[in-house]
Parts: sequence; C-alpha cells; structure tokens
Amino acid sequence: MTSTLITVAPTGAESLKSQVPALPVSLDELVTAAVECEAAGAAVIHVHIRDDDHAPTLDLGRLKDTVAALRERTSLIVQLSSGGAVTDPESDRLRVLEAEPDMASCTMGTVNFGDGVFMNRWEFIVDLHRRMRDAAIVPEYEIFDIGHLASLERLLSQHGLPFGGHVHVDFVLGVPGGAAGDAETVTAFADAVRRHLPSGTTFSATGIGRTTLPVMLTSLAAGGHLRVGMEDTVSYARRVPVESNAQLVKRAAEASALAQRPVMTVAEARVLLGIRG
Repeated sequence: MTSTLITVAPTGAESLKSQVPALPVSLDELVTAAVECEAAGAAVIHVHIRDDDHAPTLDLGRLKDTVAALRERTSLIVQLSSGGAVTDPESDRLRVLEAEPDMASCTMGTVNFGDGVFMNRWEFIVDLHRRMRDAAIVPEYEIFDIGHLASLERLLSQHGLPFGGHVHVDFVLGVPGGAAGDAETVTAFADAVRRHLPSGTTFSATGIGRTTLPVMLTSLAAGGHLRVGMEDTVSYARRVPVESNAQLVKRAAEASALAQRPVMTVAEARVLLGIRG
C-alpha cells in the first residue's frame, strides 16, 4: 500500500466516563470528536454509543440518530459495532444493521475478554455476514486470535465474499484473553492473511493499551493500516492521559507520513473498501 487508512474508535464499551472525562459519550461529544478526527486524517469511524447514564447501549433509535448526525457533520465512513458490550444479546447485535451504516464489525470467533467472554457462535457469524451482504453493508472482520483468520477463510469459502467484493480485516491485539499486541503477532497475522485469504485482502491493526505503539509501527512496516482511539487506549504515554481522539489520530497520521505512506482520503477509502455510493 502507498497510503494509510486510519480508523478511529472513539468510545468503546469498557471505559467509564467518570474515570476518563475526555471520553466522548453523548451524541454531541461523539460528533465533535468525529469532526476533529476527520480533520486530523481519519477516514472511518468505528462507533459504540452510550445511554443517558453513559452506559453502553444498542438502542436502535439512538443508533439511527448517531448515523444521521455523523453523516450530516462529516464525510466519514460510518462503521457501527455489532459487538456492543460482551453482555449484549445476539438479537440486539443483529438489529444494529437496521441503522443502515456504511460498515459494521463482524468478529470472527469467541474470545475471553478480560473477566468476561465475548461470544460469537458460528451460526451467528454466518447470519451477520449474510445480512450485511443483503443490506449492502461492508463488514470489517475483527480478529482477536489466529484461529479467527481460519474461521474467516472458512466463512468466505462456504458463504462467499462480502458486499463490494473486498475483504478487510482488523487485528485487535493485546486484549486480556486474546492474541498479544506485539510485532511478532502482527507479522504472523499479516502472513496468514496473505497465505489464506483472497488476493487483495487488506488489514488494519489495533493495539490495546500499552501495545498501541508497537502494533501501529509494525502494521505500517508490514503494509497494513491503523485503528486508533480511546476505545483502545486512554493513555498517550506512560502516566500521560489521552487528551482527545484527535490527538491519537494525529499521531497515527504523523507515523504514516514518516513511513512515507500518507493518510488515505475518505474518497479513496470508499473505493478501496467497496462502500456503496
């Protein structure tokens, strides 16, 4: 790749607003963060939402309002999380697609997630994959462990390519219970993508917490793309809290420029990922 796709994940479902005051949890805060992140170089926004008490929610009305607001104020590709929180039922996770985002996440297997379990049954994965294709929504296949890449190979072999025909995966590394967030893991995953998934498959990489920088730098060196944001880390450096999501996007853009892979525009990202017009 000659340019870098930057995805921002600004909120997530884990951090508490009371502990991370800069976390964007209201719709106004989220949209403001999105505007700032687009200006800093992001092309995709990976969205979790919160309720009035700042708790994670998959309320369909709020999701629709969020998608509409982001489209009104930005040109970002809107990617909704179909994972939600680890306690969300499958029915609510499937209903996310009714908010008509450009993209949605599709996690390729069950994984221990801290003290919880992020459950992704095979039947649920297949259903989500098919529904996204029928709704003209582009999936981002989220990979928490090496076996999830084998599951994706099986999914594509048995059930065909996603809408748009392009396969894009995101390595989510450093989660307690999942694969390590280090250079060796990124390299191994990238090699598996090239050996087992369709030609032209692209990948981005996310490093949780203190793994952010090694994962970012290795992904750039391996020809991959980046996901950053306060969903994944709330520390900019040791004992230095993140000030904003735009701060993390700006650092990713600067690293991309240093690697001679300038940030990809939203228009270029839409073509690459096969987003509907």
